[in-house]
Amino acid sequence: MHPALPYRLLNNFAVIISVIGIGFALVDSGFTLSSWLQHIFHLFYLIIILLGFVATVWRYVRAKTRLSVNKVAIFDLLASVAIFVLLAVHFTELARSGLSMPVDGFIAIKIAVFVTFIREISDNNFNLNRAFLNPGQFFILSFLSVVLVGSLLLMMPNATTEPISFIDALFTATSAVCVTGLIVVDTATRFTTFGQVIIIGLIQIGGLGILTFVTYFSYFFKGGVSYETQLSISEMNFSRRLGDMVSTLKSILYITFGIEALAAMLIYISIYDLPGMNFSERMFFSVFHAISAFCNAGFSTFSAGLYDESLRFNYSLQLIISTTFLFGGMGFLIVANLLRYLRHRTQRALHAHDPRYGYQPWLLSINSRITLITSGALLLIGLIGVLMFEYNGILAEHSSVYGKVITGLFTAATPRTAGFNIADMDALAFPTIMLTIFLMWIGASPNSTGGGIKTSTFAIAVLNTLSLARGQTKVEVFQREIADISIRRAFSIMWLSLLVIGLGVTLISYEQPELDLIKVVFECFSAYSTVGLSLNLTADLSTFSKLVVSVIMFVGRVGMLTIFVALLKNRHQRNYRYPTEEITIN
Repeated sequence: MHPALPYRLLNNFAVIISVIGIGFALVDSGFTLSSWLQHIFHLFYLIIILLGFVATVWRYVRAKTRLSVNKVAIFDLLASVAIFVLLAVHFTELARSGLSMPVDGFIAIKIAVFVTFIREISDNNFNLNRAFLNPGQFFILSFLSVVLVGSLLLMMPNATTEPISFIDALFTATSAVCVTGLIVVDTATRFTTFGQVIIIGLIQIGGLGILTFVTYFSYFFKGGVSYETQLSISEMNFSRRLGDMVSTLKSILYITFGIEALAAMLIYISIYDLPGMNFSERMFFSVFHAISAFCNAGFSTFSAGLYDESLRFNYSLQLIISTTFLFGGMGFLIVANLLRYLRHRTQRALHAHDPRYGYQPWLLSINSRITLITSGALLLIGLIGVLMFEYNGILAEHSSVYGKVITGLFTAATPRTAGFNIADMDALAFPTIMLTIFLMWIGASPNSTGGGIKTSTFAIAVLNTLSLARGQTKVEVFQREIADISIRRAFSIMWLSLLVIGLGVTLISYEQPELDLIKVVFECFSAYSTVGLSLNLTADLSTFSKLVVSVIMFVGRVGMLTIFVALLKNRHQRNYRYPTEEITIN
């Protein structure tokens, strides 16, 4: 027998039994169970935790290398200490109260079961098998799986204040995973705290992608990621660089959780004196809105969102949330590059005569330059447009110029796939609605939590148009030539987005001809770009229309081009070229 076989069998058994334990924990949390069944589940949780502890000890006993202090060893040590504390607390309570001890409040035990699952499954060799599914299919199926599981979780009795239909649960889960924010039932009143926790979990997974978490855990505990997995993830992101794939994943997670934590603290400070909320409610509000903002989801625990009477004039809160979702919509790689650039500029200013901090060319990449300039221009255009069209409209209730500017800035920024509203959307002037549709269509930046065709796509289209008008055969910017594949991809993304949106408008208008067309168009653009803004139409949609909007949200999140890549088989390039011919266009 191979010496590693007994451990591998134990590890696989621990993975399987911990998956079952997670299922039991969800059932235990989502349903009201009898006392004896809760005790059986609780005993099962303890067996899983103990099994995970045995597997951890065996992992170090069988190791042939000398034990060293590293991040994995520290994690295992802390996890083992936590297990001992949990077991000590449990058996102390058991000795004091006997079998009548209530077990429904041991949330830490359920968390320990989940941590055991993460630890044991991460010890397996995670590998995307390209012979079974191509990268695009992996990407689509991962999102689809989370949506379906989320739908079932949201239907559990303890997740809602009153039962909701599967269609409404599916719509809500799709909106959360696709970080859209469109809702057919009120998040504040129809979902319990447990249901809202499920929603924010779906938002976090949808914003980052489940493969990001799986790959990072594999790297953290195994110390590396296979070449095939790196290649697959790079193809999902249409990236040609493999060497920094792991460092990119780390940057994504560090930036996400760092900004979310900072945003949560600032939000808590901004609502510290909000009446009618205790400490735990303010904490939950802060964490929920920090995650929802950075992931550009637009979900809120208030029925009226940020337009609630207690929030609409809280300009510091609006600034914090708008800054957070602008960072989330900027793109992980752009934020990392920008932070690196700002750090270098600061070091140069502090150490002006130190040669180690000399000038570095192209520290701010061309992607960052195009994204920042395009995003800034669109934000300025939106702000000017909102101030022009709404100064005596939705901005009239804000008495100060500062309040009008902050509200106008938020209103101009939120169509960039954030979805938070601080105004009555039905009261928008028609020019503002058209401007909002335009901004929603462009959306956020690539490799971000936002949707839309992306700022870089729009920028390339504008640059291509200008180069054609000037009679140029190449698209050039910042002393660089834009690759032909980028131009072709931008064109494909733009026309495919209009195709999906147009098809959605047609189907909804055919199903419900009584609906206002401009509201239907607004809803479909919002769904495709995963924005979440609505002219108060979502609740009036029929079951068929809800399914159409759900499909549009899903397609908008994963990308129509990605779906085509997943469905169509790659054709190898042959070593010849046909004669070039010009086609009459105009």
